[in-house]
This record gives sequence, C-alpha cells and structure tokens, in this order.
Amino acid sequence: MGKIKILRIINRFNIGGPTYNATFLTAFLGDDYETMLVGGLPEEGESDSLFILKKYGVIPVLIDEMVREPNLKSDRAAYKKLKEIIREFKPDIVHTHASKAGALGRKAASSCKVPVIVHTFHGHVFHSYFGNLKTTLFKGIERNLARKSTGIIAISEIQKKELTEVHKICPSDKVKVVPLGFDLLPFHEKRSTQRDAVREKYGLKNDDIAIGIIGRIATIKDHPFFLDVIEKVLKRTTKSLKIFIVGDGPDRGEIESRVNEINNAHQKVIKMTSWIKDIGTFNAGMDIICLTSKNEGTPVSLIEAQAANIPVVTTDVGGVRDIIDVDKSGYVIPKGNLELYSEKLLELCEDEKRREKMSQNGWNYVQEKFHYTTLVKNMDRYYRELLKLK
Repeated sequence: MGKIKILRIINRFNIGGPTYNATFLTAFLGDDYETMLVGGLPEEGESDSLFILKKYGVIPVLIDEMVREPNLKSDRAAYKKLKEIIREFKPDIVHTHASKAGALGRKAASSCKVPVIVHTFHGHVFHSYFGNLKTTLFKGIERNLARKSTGIIAISEIQKKELTEVHKICPSDKVKVVPLGFDLLPFHEKRSTQRDAVREKYGLKNDDIAIGIIGRIATIKDHPFFLDVIEKVLKRTTKSLKIFIVGDGPDRGEIESRVNEINNAHQKVIKMTSWIKDIGTFNAGMDIICLTSKNEGTPVSLIEAQAANIPVVTTDVGGVRDIIDVDKSGYVIPKGNLELYSEKLLELCEDEKRREKMSQNGWNYVQEKFHYTTLVKNMDRYYRELLKLK
C-alpha cells in the first residue's frame, strides 16, 4: 500500500486546542501519511491562528464558507466544497475536529463513501451554551453523526464519560481517548529567559503578583465570575496585584465597563490586552493563571501555564481534572463556588512558598503527557487500528 491519505477538517483557524491538534497531526505524523488540512477562518473577535501553521510548515486549504453559526446558504456551499475536495483527494481517512467541521465533514465523507471517518470532540455544546430545546436538537444530530463515524476521539477520560454515559451520544466501544499534544518546551524555557523583560514591559515590580486569564471574552468563559473573584480578593489581600485579561470577543464591552469600575476603586489593577500571539513569552511574566469557564473541552491555557511553571486556579469543567495535578499544580473549584474560588486564589496570592511549590509541579506533570510526540504516536496507532493495518 502507498501512503495513507488523510483529509483533516477543522472548524476554523482560531487560537485554541483544535488548531494546535490539527497542525501537529498534519506536520508530524510521518512519511507513511499524506495529509491535507482544510478549515474556515476565525470570526470577528477571535485571533487568527494561521501563524501557528506557518511556524510548523503547514499550508492549509481555506474554505470561506465554513462559519461558526448555522447558516443554510454558507453551510450548503461549504458542504459542496468538501465533497469536491474528497472526490479529488480520495482520502483513506477523513478526520474532523470540533462541531461544525464534524457535521459537514462527516456528512460529506459518508456521502462520498470514505473508508474511515473519525471525529474529535474538542469540547461539546451539551450544556451551558443553549436552552433545552436547542441542546436536545444538537444531541440528536450528534447521535446521527456518530453512527456515520468509524471512530470517535475524546480528549479526556471525563469527556468520554460525558459523551457515552451522560449524554449518550454513542457507545463506549466507539470512543478512543487521545489527549491533546503541544510543543511545550518553549513555554518552559521562556519562564527563565523572558520573565524580567515581560515584567518590565508591563511595569510590574518585584513584589507585584501578576494574575492572567486567557481566552475569548464570551459568556461561556464567565469573565463576570472572574471579576467577582478579583473584587473579593482585592478586598482581602495584603499583596499588590496586577490582573491581565487576555483575549477579545462579543462580551468585551460589558466586561470593559466592569473593569473600569474596579480600576477606579483599586488604582488601575486590571489591564485588558486583547489577543497576544506569543502567549509563551507573556506567560513568563505571570504568577497565577485562572480559568472560570462554565464548559470546556481541554483548556490549552492551563496546560501552557503549567509548562511555564505557573500555578492555576480553575472551575471544575470538561476535562480539567485530566490535565491538572489537582492541589499540586493547581486548584480545581466547583463551578459557581465564588467563596472557595476566591479563598484559593487569595491563598496563592498570600503564600509565596505555596506558589513556588505548585509552580515546580506543573512542568513535571505536563511535559510528557501533553507533548505532541505522544499525540502523534497515539493517533498513528489508532488510524492503523481503524484501517485494520495492525
């Protein structure tokens, strides 16, 4: 047999786990594979991640019609384009990443009778996104798509349980757990080489404790909860804090108003930076990274933080418990528990020794488990299994 041909389809090239996952699997699967990567562009308020692909020498095929929101006209046009690409490329495997790509890509692959159809759930929309009616509709669609799939990939054990036992999207034997993989060494190295320069750039003094939250400013990320936490901590801490909100999105205006109120009361402690492309360098200057989402798949910002030796505080959502050494590299707080979240963040702010200990644990925990070489090895094995090439 010649090379195994893979058509990889991603929702859109915005910063996040799916882009990194698709990039590393396209760039590093090895000489036995020929991979074509296809996807849409980011929407307004999202940062374009094509620079990540460029860094690893990946040239994608862009489909303008692949947009986030359901739209009959653009969806039909994207579906048609995908079918044309499949007929021309003749893949052995179509592998889709995230929901829109998963719906259009699997439908097109099934229609064109592609031998193996694989889908990766990077997150899901089965709670905290929509009302009951819409959620029920999406579950029905995903169950139907799962029947068209040869295999389903969950990125954590927790996510597999949600897909198979909680939401009953497909049987357990159809789901393989393959954790995400990243190029983490630069995050680790920059902690020592770039820290002073980053802190100088943002005017941080030696005794300032820098706290960051990184991600799209959208309802699902729950920045209002984060600001509630910050207000509580500011009232109780003896330390000098500087807060960084990294990202952009539809809720920016609302968050900005709230930030202005807090800044007026607490001498401009919060800075909104919009998107930062070189997050590895930025992280080098931080002391704590937070996440307050209502729903997640595998939050990349928490893996990158631990690689940079930064302790984390996060809500207990999605696959978070699978990517953190709980209570050793970070604290995992029940969703909505404002008091406990504030207490744990305050504890990290006040206790330098605790911060240092947790920061050392992070790198040891993520360095091998979430390296892209582990991802590539796992995926190669799974592809061959599905193609019966053992």
